[in-house]
Amino acid sequence: MSEKAHIYSFSESGPRGWGPFKTRLSSLNSIENLTLMCPGCHKLIDADKDGEKYSGSLLQQWKREQEKRIAIVTGIASDKKSHIVFYGSNIGAQFSPLNKEEAIEAIFPNRYPAEENPVAISMAWAQQDHSPEFWTAESVNLKFEFKSEVEKRIRNKNGAHFSLFSLAPMPLLIQLGTLFTDKVDVDVYQPIREPKTWMWQDFPEGFEFLIKKPVTCNHPPVLVISLSDKVSHDRIHSILGKEVSIWELTVKDGLVGNDIIRSKAQLVMMRTVVRQLMRDIKEKHGFSTSLSIFPAMAVSCAVEMGRARMPKAEMPWVIYDQNNHERIFIKALTID
Repeated sequence: MSEKAHIYSFSESGPRGWGPFKTRLSSLNSIENLTLMCPGCHKLIDADKDGEKYSGSLLQQWKREQEKRIAIVTGIASDKKSHIVFYGSNIGAQFSPLNKEEAIEAIFPNRYPAEENPVAISMAWAQQDHSPEFWTAESVNLKFEFKSEVEKRIRNKNGAHFSLFSLAPMPLLIQLGTLFTDKVDVDVYQPIREPKTWMWQDFPEGFEFLIKKPVTCNHPPVLVISLSDKVSHDRIHSILGKEVSIWELTVKDGLVGNDIIRSKAQLVMMRTVVRQLMRDIKEKHGFSTSLSIFPAMAVSCAVEMGRARMPKAEMPWVIYDQNNHERIFIKALTID
């Protein structure tokens, strides 16, 4: 419940007096001098008769800020609603890094939530990624939950839009991207460390993706993605041997790091460069050859890599994951 309140009093002896309306008393009841307050705040503010704590100018400032906020919120077009999707471990727990309020802040003011609560796609075995069973179970679980929670919204609402917030192992994020594909209207968000936020920042100066091609393409192809960290080729050779042709997607040495993805435009660049890279690798190695992928990249890039995959035109992807339990890369998922 709200009450209509005067900023400057209707009575000269009332709270804050007539103020600037002393020479135009007829405007005391105008919108310019009225605001809405809950009964408790109305009583509290008017108890400050002289306006020492709640001056007329302060109340006018609050009124302007509130009106501006309401104008922005109500100005979002009705067709700009978006289903917020969370994918990761500990979803719904109090300590989860996927936070509803932070997600809403990130999509606003370009989008607003289509539902009161995010669509949660949870992980089942978040602490056992050193076992093959983990990857099998999580892959099946991801497909099942995507079908039951996301696909039904795609089918039921023509033109549905999604905003994706995810924190999970890279192989699963790549698979999630293949499920969304580039046919679904989805905005992928990135957790930024400095400042700590999911809101997009300015495009990093001098940023560009670099493709390093192998000296020879006579061996089975390997794709190393060195974006958040450098992946040594020796680590690849220790697993697959020396007879491999290593392609590498990276950036300038000074930009490699875990906080380099800061702008939405970088994700558009990621999809473009992955499509071109896949065409080049298929041209050199053939369509039926499996591509081994060793990723070190931001979560949003992993999703966008999956979205860039052409389901009926891509070679099989064998995706490896850096396993801290074994201290080596292990084979995680195969996307046929």
